[in-house]
Amino acid sequence: MMTDADIARSVNLIPIEETAKRLHITQTHFIPYGRHIAKINAALLKDLSQKQDGKLILVTSMSPTPSGEGKTTLAIGLAQALKQLKKQTIACIRQPSLGPFFGAKGGATGSGYSQVLPVEDIALHFTGDDHAVVSAHNLISSIIDNHIYHGNKMGINPDRILWKRVANINDRALRKVKVAIGAKGERLEEFHISAASEIMSILCLSQSLSDLKRRIENILLSFDNQGHPVTLKDLKIQGAVTALLKNAIHPNLVQSVEGAPVLIHGGPFGNVSLGCSSLIATKTALKLADYVITEAGFATELGAEKFFDIKCRVGNIEPSAVVIVATLKALRLHGFKNLEKHIENIQRFGIPFLVAINRFRDDADKELKEIISLLEDKGIPAFVADVRNKGGKGGLDIAKELIELCNAKNKFHCLYSLNKPVKEKITKIAKEMYGADGAIFTEEAEKDIQDMETFGYKNLPVCIAKTPKSLSDNPLLTGRPEGFNIIVNSVMPATGAGFLVALCGKILLMPGFPEHPLAERIEVDSEGRIIGFI
Repeated sequence: MMTDADIARSVNLIPIEETAKRLHITQTHFIPYGRHIAKINAALLKDLSQKQDGKLILVTSMSPTPSGEGKTTLAIGLAQALKQLKKQTIACIRQPSLGPFFGAKGGATGSGYSQVLPVEDIALHFTGDDHAVVSAHNLISSIIDNHIYHGNKMGINPDRILWKRVANINDRALRKVKVAIGAKGERLEEFHISAASEIMSILCLSQSLSDLKRRIENILLSFDNQGHPVTLKDLKIQGAVTALLKNAIHPNLVQSVEGAPVLIHGGPFGNVSLGCSSLIATKTALKLADYVITEAGFATELGAEKFFDIKCRVGNIEPSAVVIVATLKALRLHGFKNLEKHIENIQRFGIPFLVAINRFRDDADKELKEIISLLEDKGIPAFVADVRNKGGKGGLDIAKELIELCNAKNKFHCLYSLNKPVKEKITKIAKEMYGADGAIFTEEAEKDIQDMETFGYKNLPVCIAKTPKSLSDNPLLTGRPEGFNIIVNSVMPATGAGFLVALCGKILLMPGFPEHPLAERIEVDSEGRIIGFI
């Protein structure tokens, strides 16, 4: 049995210039990063503005198990299947985060015969985008403290600094630290993971360099001693922050095992952030391809809801079809009723969809057929996907059905209106997507919302941060829980990105490593090849 690493090493990748040529990307917009990686200049999107968009297909899932259900693998496999059907197709996925890579999950580049290559480069430093995000984010923190040290002319209240530092490695020791010890502005501080950074969200929602700079200017950093907001523009560093990100805004081009083009750009977490790749990559792909396959982190109530209500709204894009991924192990953990709830969630957005049962090697044919029959009896198109073991061939039936669905009646709409009060938007998501009775807001959350509405941020969409392990905000409530409320502990502004973040339950913004992280298994052989992570 070939491992993922064996498969990756057996593939003869074509030069990345050839991949770009097949997409009709000219040298003007092609920025090579070695033999098998390139960036595509963000200006290409504007140059293609008059070209008609292709069809956008979202891959989401039912509530996952801790190891995930293979959404990325399926997204890559379906792109390969459509390629086999002679359709110009691009997959758009997120860049893996170093935290999970060294922690428990490993790289997020697919698996088996449906993975993106070169895995080790993509999973580690890649083209430096994540490092640019960390540098830009922490520059802002440094300038805030420097301003306070040099007299604090703007009267920044150290107790109301909203901007926290970030790191791109899981480090629970940084969750609470003390900074500026013995100096002006000494205070408690905390670090978040870089995938939760507002800079990462801004990068993923900006549609041009000028849009990026505008969003950076609008970041709400803190409140002053009179309770008035202090934005990044007040500190006059928007140019410096944009400079650190000027190359990161360009999407990255790589290829799959079967040579399908893949854009990897942006890496926001799905539980505490957007959970989907960049808007500029998606919109560029829609101009270059007939079909674009993308994925959103975790399940329908997290990644898909944010994809529809934030990303699609900001980018004025409309998905054509949705794939809901299920697995036998997830069905054993959560039950069929959980899958039914996620089906209902997608139906609420009015988009054609199908269910794909992602096949694992030990899955029994009888059990798979029972689930397919159960779904088909309810009038739901359902298929077994075997793209991990068979590549694109294992997803051909799904690809053919998706082509049909993309031409079916589509009544896509967002879940809520932006002009509704913040609490009403959060409550609607809780009721409609999670099946909650409602939302309970702590005193801190009530104060946060009052501030946001007072200073003109009422009409922003909301990004709810909660556990992915349950439809509720309690990770122990598996299946399809009933009779619960979500607890909103606080609401943070992400005004540069253009949304508000509601922190619910015991959500952590800085993960920790398990007792035996994957970092213990990773080695470098005598030829410089990284081994042990796939």
